[in-house]
Amino acid sequence: MSIWKKKSLTLLLAEASESEKGLKRTLTAWSLVALGIGAIIGAGLFVRTATAAAQNAGPSVTIGFIVAAIGCALAGLCYAELSSSIPISGSAYTYTYATMGELLAWIIGWDLILEYAVGAATVGIAWSEYLNNLLVNVFHTSPIPFEWSHSPFQTSADGVSGIINLPALFIVAAISLLLIKGTQESAFVNGIIVVVKVAIVVMIIAFGWNFINPANHTPYIPETSVFVDEHGVGHKFGGIMGILGAAGTVFFAFIGFDAVSTAAQETKNPKRDMPIGILGSLAVCTVLYILFAHVLTGLENVEFFRTGGKEASVANAITSAMGTDYAWLAQFVTVAILAGFSSVILVMLLGQSRVFYSMGKDGLLPKAFGDLHSKYKTPYKANLVILVIVGLFAAFVPGDIVGDMTSIGTLFAFILVCISVIVLRKTNPEMKREFKTPFVPLVPILGVGVCLAMIYGLGWTNWLRLIGWLVIGLAIYFLYGKKNSVLNNPDKE
Repeated sequence: MSIWKKKSLTLLLAEASESEKGLKRTLTAWSLVALGIGAIIGAGLFVRTATAAAQNAGPSVTIGFIVAAIGCALAGLCYAELSSSIPISGSAYTYTYATMGELLAWIIGWDLILEYAVGAATVGIAWSEYLNNLLVNVFHTSPIPFEWSHSPFQTSADGVSGIINLPALFIVAAISLLLIKGTQESAFVNGIIVVVKVAIVVMIIAFGWNFINPANHTPYIPETSVFVDEHGVGHKFGGIMGILGAAGTVFFAFIGFDAVSTAAQETKNPKRDMPIGILGSLAVCTVLYILFAHVLTGLENVEFFRTGGKEASVANAITSAMGTDYAWLAQFVTVAILAGFSSVILVMLLGQSRVFYSMGKDGLLPKAFGDLHSKYKTPYKANLVILVIVGLFAAFVPGDIVGDMTSIGTLFAFILVCISVIVLRKTNPEMKREFKTPFVPLVPILGVGVCLAMIYGLGWTNWLRLIGWLVIGLAIYFLYGKKNSVLNNPDKE
């Protein structure tokens, strides 16, 4: 049994052609663009922008967005080639299996669990917090009691201990059941949410542009210094390192376009639609992000974002800089954040279930994860297992900051995807490629370089967390995955 054994492209494409037994092909190019935007515009735009401005780069957070976008675009070109050539569920996991062998495929699959499952639980917890914000500030009613909207490890200022985070559990369960019902239905709901979110972001840019104070953008790139946050953690602020740190921080805001590739097997015309979905969603969000960051940092200065509260910083900036006449816009931001979180959870759970589906089919995880519902043709057992895992995390674990951890895991996945394109061009030059990454190997190499620069900007504590996560994953692979791999044990199929 070889840990470096590769899954042949012939086998992968044969699996994709079994349409009667496989996942339903219901998604169009527009559905994929909407899925991508649905995942990308959410916590990152409304929360991480202010955090990066306060801790890393000030107004030059816009340059950080450009650096992150360049890294995503380079990786996105590689994703587009692989997803149109290998239209199989599983995203980077499947591509790595075909190019670099089983062990690295397992590592990337385990890495994607970090991105999707942990990310979805964290966003679910944030959804719960913003639901209370909505109840109090928009509907002017009482919030959900502390004990029923926080984990047992949290205590309020007046000494009330949490029991269970019911709203977080609810949203995870509701979206998981929607995904079991069908991808087309999920994409329809997501499409409605995307329209609402994009409309509100455009309104903030349009109305806020006239309230930009040029003094808040001076100097645009602050001098190098160190900012110590309320937890006593130091951050390199200003200069090139501040911009790189901001790029790594706001990179969380771009996570999601890669989840589009996990739905390749459910796309009507993946060879045409996957590149459009991946690059289209990335392009739309990049433009919106840069404009939004420019407006937000122009409304208030850096000190405001350091003291004005991280979660409500956007709404606070609108109220403070634009006056009470625009209080309605601040309220809409709260609605947009709730909608944004909902669609982010949807796409993350969709991506996670498809990765589990592929790993279950390959025997690296229990085969039940690869079972499809007889009526809905969705991987319902994978969805139910994910519902339990993510639901328990969301209900009983505090919403500690794992954005950087999720970012570093995704950057690692992007690096392997870029390398996969180079390897596949060498090992399978005759393979039909509907979309070709331009200037190979230059574009993939630049993608690896930019992603490594952002990983460097995230700091050594996040490097150690990633290494720890990978060590746990390797233990599971050698204790279970290697012994049950279909590729290495054909008799188990």
